[in-house]
Amino acid sequence: MTELHQTLIKKGLSHRESEVALEVAGGVSNKEVASKLFVTEKTVKFHLTNIYKKMQVKSRTQLIVMISQWKSQATFIEDKKAILPPQPIHNLDILPSGGKGNGDVGL
Repeated sequence: MTELHQTLIKKGLSHRESEVALEVAGGVSNKEVASKLFVTEKTVKFHLTNIYKKMQVKSRTQLIVMISQWKSQATFIEDKKAILPPQPIHNLDILPSGGKGNGDVGL
């Protein structure tokens, strides 16, 4: 399962709805989606209706734009992970209060 697929599920889509959404975002027609997923075209349309409601979009084009933006962000993040070495985490909230080393967590 891809990171984008997982993102769609986190946004409230079912596993099957996310599959349909990703196929549509890839430029595939309803008929082709139905064939790839071994369902009827009517089932694809049913899933799309649910997807539009859950994602709060009104059209196929809006869905494609939304998924394309997420895909670009995910690709950018993955590219940066591959290029940059891990960075140390600096969280000042866990330093002792007042810098006295008394072990209190600053909240």
